[in-house]
Amino acid sequence: MSRTAIDKDDGGDGEQPPPEDDHAFLGHPRGLLALSGLEVWERFSFLGMQAILVLYFAASVPDGGLGMAAGTAASVSAAYGTLVYLVSVAGGWLADRILGSYRAVLWGGVLIACGHYSMAVPTAAMTWVGLGLISAGTGLLKPNVATMVGKLYRTDDDRRDAGFALYYMAINIGAFAGPLITGWLADHKGYHWGFSAAAIGMTFGLIQYVAGRRHLAGKRHSAEFPLAPDALRRAVRSMAAGAVVVAAAAVGLAAAGWLTMGRFVDLLTLISVVAPVVYFWVMFTSPRVTPEERGRLKPYVVLFLASVAFNFILFQAYSTMMLLASTNARTTLLGFDFPAGWYASALGAFEVLLAPVVAAVWARMGPRQPHASHKIALGVILGGLSFLLMVLPTSGHADDTYRMAAWWIVGSYFLLGLGDVLLETSGMSATSKLAPKAFSSQTMSLWFLSLALANGIQAQTVKLYDDVSKPAYFGVNGAIAVAVGLAVMALAPWLRRTMHPVR
Repeated sequence: MSRTAIDKDDGGDGEQPPPEDDHAFLGHPRGLLALSGLEVWERFSFLGMQAILVLYFAASVPDGGLGMAAGTAASVSAAYGTLVYLVSVAGGWLADRILGSYRAVLWGGVLIACGHYSMAVPTAAMTWVGLGLISAGTGLLKPNVATMVGKLYRTDDDRRDAGFALYYMAINIGAFAGPLITGWLADHKGYHWGFSAAAIGMTFGLIQYVAGRRHLAGKRHSAEFPLAPDALRRAVRSMAAGAVVVAAAAVGLAAAGWLTMGRFVDLLTLISVVAPVVYFWVMFTSPRVTPEERGRLKPYVVLFLASVAFNFILFQAYSTMMLLASTNARTTLLGFDFPAGWYASALGAFEVLLAPVVAAVWARMGPRQPHASHKIALGVILGGLSFLLMVLPTSGHADDTYRMAAWWIVGSYFLLGLGDVLLETSGMSATSKLAPKAFSSQTMSLWFLSLALANGIQAQTVKLYDDVSKPAYFGVNGAIAVAVGLAVMALAPWLRRTMHPVR
């Protein structure tokens, strides 16, 4: 691929890696290795912490936890996920208008590392400080790393989906390794030792990212669509003033007893519903978006809703499924005892194993591969089936003292992992191709808003986990996801027509 060909699809950035890097990493640009390496450590830290977070919330105070009820612990954990992905909107805007992708990812990683180091301090106050820092940092890092991956390829490059599959495999190497380390430390040394391991992992990720920066697209220090100097000064002043007002209001309402944890969770859910509606409206009405780009946003609404349905199931792998594993699943496999937190590693392990297989299949099929809408629909259906599977081992028990075989949860995570590989790789790839150029990073933020909405809905529904039977809980949620997947499959002909040039 010529340098000129690459520059034609650089999203306005004007700076690309050296052309000799274009096939240097398994037939892909060398920058993919640098970005994938960062995500290994970011996911190691984030999902390593996530695997033990709900258990930490639900554990009794004498056992080193915060003593929350199971449903409350799952709800607060989901609310944290909502906050992480809501902040990604600001992260995309800051990259597009002020920081540029490279600096947004760098500073995001710094905030994440600081957050994990804060959580390593064994006090409840530092736990909340740490979660706030991680939320802010992840919002900067996640959408912009994915956008930088997209900038390594032309829009019509058949390697694009395979590249995102390899990138997602790297993500899940971290997702596999993180819970193994943090789960063992939490079980044998204490939860804050697990949070310490997450902090060290993110530090390694930052070092690796800076070392590989010359191979990255978009590494210059300016934004792609910068604000004018006067507008930039006004934006900075407004953000600073807004942060002070929000912080002061939160402190005041909490001191007055109005802003309880439950109301905060409800507020985040409300914002997660309103934010994507507003964001779609802004993009559809923006003069920066061409009529052709606006036409491609219409099918993106369907993909967005499919992502919500799937991720509503996926994120429960770290909440209700972890609670189920800790109370109603055996923690012995082939005679080996393991911490309940290790179940979370099964999801990452399956995705590590399945992602290169999926990448190889798509690369081999080339232009004959299924349309992105079919991949996404199948991913949602598999996610729903992973929950429907749990109806079988949880049925027919008069009390809550039973212990199902480990293979049930492992099987559920297999279905969920395959669905995740199909949906997330195709979804991120389609997002990077359907994105209007003036909203390149922010459109990836919109994809992450689907994750915020999924978490926001989950924060409300998981409250029912203690109040309804487990077969009913998993059966209803799984059936809804399957129905959404079938609906997307039915819309595939229209999606194929309107998503051009996405295949």
